[in-house]
Amino acid sequence: MTSLPGATQKRLGLVIDLDTCVGCHACAVNCKEWNTSAGASPLSDVDAYGADVSGAWLNRIHTFEVTPENAPAQIVHFPKSCLHCDDAPCVTVCPTGASYKRSEDGIVLVDEDMCIGCGLCAWACPYGAREMDPVENVMKKCTLCVDRIYSDTLPEEDRIPACVRTCPSSARHFGDFNDPASNVSQLVAERGGIDLMPEMGTRPVNKYLPPRPKTATPPAQPSASTRMDTPKADGFLGWLDAALDKLG
Repeated sequence: MTSLPGATQKRLGLVIDLDTCVGCHACAVNCKEWNTSAGASPLSDVDAYGADVSGAWLNRIHTFEVTPENAPAQIVHFPKSCLHCDDAPCVTVCPTGASYKRSEDGIVLVDEDMCIGCGLCAWACPYGAREMDPVENVMKKCTLCVDRIYSDTLPEEDRIPACVRTCPSSARHFGDFNDPASNVSQLVAERGGIDLMPEMGTRPVNKYLPPRPKTATPPAQPSASTRMDTPKADGFLGWLDAALDKLG
């Protein structure tokens, strides 16, 4: 079994704003593209254009309709990937040491050369954040684009996870939670960032910003300046106008 570091120098992770996520799936698609074409091992697609599609995805978006008690119903899009937990059960259950948490930045990774595909880590993860690659038969998961964030060949603005770089609504944010001045720490403090399923005791690094409460908007009434008094037509046109009014 693998042990966890007592503490990490950094706690790199994501803040996901459920109020501004539009469910476009751009983060999932760009994650798939980067991890398939860049330095990490490819994510397989089996029968990608056929009737029985399967493959590995590191980020998935779920959509829910939420009906609060005293507010109008709303749609919430919920992206989910590995949360890089401080007390990661997927690490401690691994029999070969393939699953591990880095002491320098807190990122949870899988050494695919050591992975035997037993699936114990997927069973231990309460978030369903790990996926068995159906071709390579090893476990895959979000790496926080470790090959991007430390790259010397990418421009500075691109040294963030692919999902964060591509989000059109700026719903995803990346930074160091050990730094109180970082953007992610400030967002969590200002908006009340929450843990996913805190009762599981995994202490996830990634945080979610809850949707802002919605208020019912009364229907707009036309102002006096927009109302026009149309003179009534006579004869045939008057009859036609009345007939159309009856039709609604």
